[in-house]
Amino acid sequence: MNIRRSVVTLIGSAALMTGGLFTAPAAAAETADSEQVSRLLSEAKTAAYQLREDAAAMETYTRTDVSWEAHADAINQIKEHIGALARVTAKLQSVKSAASPWQKTAIDRINPYLDELGGYTSAAIEHINGNHSAHTMLEYKDYLEANADYASDLAAMIGNFVDYGRAKQRMDRPGGKLEVRTEK
Repeated sequence: MNIRRSVVTLIGSAALMTGGLFTAPAAAAETADSEQVSRLLSEAKTAAYQLREDAAAMETYTRTDVSWEAHADAINQIKEHIGALARVTAKLQSVKSAASPWQKTAIDRINPYLDELGGYTSAAIEHINGNHSAHTMLEYKDYLEANADYASDLAAMIGNFVDYGRAKQRMDRPGGKLEVRTEK
């Protein structure tokens, strides 16, 4: 009786594994990654990395004796990077219908970060414009630290999605070369 149960379990497991092997390429074909979305995500990654570097550099200004003019220049540079990333994100939104599920998730996750970064950047600009010694105030320093944190998290998140897409693409290629049967 135990041998029979083992054989039935083995046959059932083998059927499940081979069934998954033969149907996986068909499922992958239904939700193919969009090359255009992948390219735009790579652009977003580049913009996010530039934003991260500038935000991190500006956050270090809070620990050094840098003029308010330097702060103003740096925060305006950050604002420009946020704008550039927002433009790429708008392009991503316009092609979202062609995106695969993981690409749609990536697109959806960018905007909340941009909203936060925009808010902290605007607050920092208001502080600088309203008071030239604002760059020494604790609240202003908190804005810069939050900007650096959000920019770092955003760059990492987009980078992880881009890396996932590249790894997925590499993993999808062998199935095409093997010409695995998709019929049942």
